[in-house]
Amino acid sequence: MLTRESILEAVKAVQEPTLRKGLTDLGLIRDVVAREGSASLTVVLHPDSTERAPELERELTAALAAVGAASPHFRFRPMTEHEKAETLSKLHPEDAAGTVKEGKPAAPVKGHGAGLERNALLHPESGVEFIAIASGKGGVGKSTVTVNLAAALARKGKRVGLIDADIYGFSVPDMMGIEERPEQVGEKIMPVERFGVRVISMGFFVEDNSPIVWRGPMLGKMLRNFFAEIEWGELDYLLLDLPPGTGDVALDVHQMIPQSKEIIVTTPHATAAFVAARAGSMAIKTNHEILGVVENMAYYECSGCGKRDYVFGRGGGGKLAETLHTDLLAQFPLGAPENHPSEPDFSPSIYKADTATGEAYDRLAEAVIERCGK
Repeated sequence: MLTRESILEAVKAVQEPTLRKGLTDLGLIRDVVAREGSASLTVVLHPDSTERAPELERELTAALAAVGAASPHFRFRPMTEHEKAETLSKLHPEDAAGTVKEGKPAAPVKGHGAGLERNALLHPESGVEFIAIASGKGGVGKSTVTVNLAAALARKGKRVGLIDADIYGFSVPDMMGIEERPEQVGEKIMPVERFGVRVISMGFFVEDNSPIVWRGPMLGKMLRNFFAEIEWGELDYLLLDLPPGTGDVALDVHQMIPQSKEIIVTTPHATAAFVAARAGSMAIKTNHEILGVVENMAYYECSGCGKRDYVFGRGGGGKLAETLHTDLLAQFPLGAPENHPSEPDFSPSIYKADTATGEAYDRLAEAVIERCGK
């Protein structure tokens, strides 16, 4: 049976052309997915090696054929400056603090003095745009909007991080088709990269989809760990998928990141929009800028005739935007991506860029970039 582990083992002998060391040993094989005899993976290359990608693809294809991976799919990208420094530190460990603990899922690191006041990521001058995605109630597709906006921003060439801050109802790893766990490097945890987005979620640290039974203070502590203990590298945007409502986590985010902006997600139903107004009011009362409103499940479009049925009513998103004195940024239809598990980059919830909804998310990303001035 083809597995992530068998794929990594198969390509272990393949070297990074410039660094002359195994891609697997350097941690440059990412986003590994094994499904029904097919494999897909991302290969991160030294900038001087990008022209040799076709040659490397042939070598990787031959290695994977030996373990039964037919027609593998590869994505090649150059490493960032941060990744380059991390990789070189593995080649010269005497110059680096900390070692890689390979092959083991990372556990949350207990505090070691990395307080929020010393966390450069949260500093107002860090250059990172924090965008919290909020809703008044569950079931409106807030997480779907979050993961697709993150992927669309990455397609625009932005460096994007995503925190699944819905600690009780984490769903981002499953929605993005993430099967691996983060690894620990020294005292830091490396986020998992998928679709060009660096992701961290409580789901990475819970076995067998177990429930989280915590009180408010523990939620805040875990959220602080997501900022202080994760090696995010250089980011342009960090999206936070908030729990629905105005509870402890939403309040913690507003207190920890006073410079964060917010997008409110609702359906067109009048009650959903009414409840979502509370989340917007919380942002306003804590002096956080609302970038706009996204109306999800705005209509259902018949695939045969193109007729639109407004199954949840009409006007909720526009009314909410008017109430909050902001703009209606996007309206997305009711539906799901037509992704198949046999596809090399399968995920249950990410719309491809060449689909109508994927193009709509690209337009949303453009609107966000414009409003953030980046």
